Amino acid sequence: MPPVLRIGNAQGFWGDAPGAPATLVAQAPDLDVLTLDYLAEVSMSILAKQRERDPSAGYARDFLRVVAALAPHWHGGRKLKLVTNAGGLNPTACASAAAQALRAAGCHGLKIGIVTGDDVLPLLRSAHAANPATDQFAHLETDARLDTIIGSLTTANAYLGAAGISDCLRAGADLVITGRVADPSLTVGPCLAHFGWSPDDYDRLAGATVAGHLIECGNQVTGGISTDWLDIPNVANIGYPIVEISDDGSCIVTKPPGTGGRVDERTVKEQLLYEIGDPANYLSPDATVSFLTLRVEDQGNDRVRVSHATGRPPPPKYKVSATYHAGYRASGTLTIFGRNAAAKARRCGEMIRARLSAVGCEPQKFLAEAIGAGDVIPGVIPSASPMEAVVRVSVADTRREIVERYTRELVPLVTAGPQGTTGYAEGRPAVREVYGYWPTLIDRRLLREQWEIVET
Repeated sequence: MPPVLRIGNAQGFWGDAPGAPATLVAQAPDLDVLTLDYLAEVSMSILAKQRERDPSAGYARDFLRVVAALAPHWHGGRKLKLVTNAGGLNPTACASAAAQALRAAGCHGLKIGIVTGDDVLPLLRSAHAANPATDQFAHLETDARLDTIIGSLTTANAYLGAAGISDCLRAGADLVITGRVADPSLTVGPCLAHFGWSPDDYDRLAGATVAGHLIECGNQVTGGISTDWLDIPNVANIGYPIVEISDDGSCIVTKPPGTGGRVDERTVKEQLLYEIGDPANYLSPDATVSFLTLRVEDQGNDRVRVSHATGRPPPPKYKVSATYHAGYRASGTLTIFGRNAAAKARRCGEMIRARLSAVGCEPQKFLAEAIGAGDVIPGVIPSASPMEAVVRVSVADTRREIVERYTRELVPLVTAGPQGTTGYAEGRPAVREVYGYWPTLIDRRLLREQWEIVET
């Protein structure tokens, strides 16, 4: 067994650079595992819309182009493992399409692991049917009851851990496709399979969880969105991250040589703090991790060692990401140039709202912003008086006709609004469906994680 497992991540979200996976694999010939993270909360809403139109959809179709781009490496005999949550709401269909793409590229005999069991929508519906007034599966932040959205509920997926991924890899899978799993578990799974850790080796699992957290957002740990982003070198060629994980759970964070970006103590610490709550209790389905014991040592040359994570058993309940139909929205912009641009922009918003109210079409949600004058972060910086501002008016309502009426009120400002109005080439804003996000918890004992292997 090699003493170090090299895991890279070239997909921080669905929509990340499409050529990054093939580029990273070419730049890092010693890479053992490639992870690709496609699923944010908003991703599940998009996939839900796609699956409603086509029951065979519901996964990240962009992944198939990645598979085709990587096929020459597998065809040439490279022993590269790929782990991804691109399966979204339909991992089985995703695996079938990926197998077809690989066969078309001449890759035969590869094994694809499929991890399912994250879909808990039937459990939520059963709980409500048994007791419409149940407090089970209440909204995690507002405590609202499930019955407030049960008729509009479209998806509910638990964040699974690394066990299914590990089982697939131990069974010889070359690719593992999952639905919803916790982001760091994409990294923890290969570590479990490679090092043979036990499921209760919590300090090692904590270390792998930290490693997964560091690379899950791709370029963020190599300088993307860094506080010192203007000083980051060669951002046009920014490299994607690699973690070199040791058997004790420690890791070295790095990137391919010759790529842009930077890996240093600051970029690593900034990513460590990204999207965490209590640093002493980072909750994962694989372990509860304390970041307070971590040591971060900059070794120079884009190499940072992270060690001494401590772990405890995972929480008894797992997070669930649910989505539901929440109505419609539309948003449009115009640019205002000249003196008092911000005041003119805000008056445009007032004018649109008054016109909607006059015809009985006041939307449930209305927001007008003077972008460039401090409205994006209201109250954080003093309002400015620029010579140029963008008025952005956004509305949302459960009634489509209300939103459609708003879309007919924005463009008339071209002649009825202030002088210096421009930026109206795109015409009326589009009406889009809105899916609401419903975070909740589920007892882990209710989950039935499953996995299987198919061959190309």
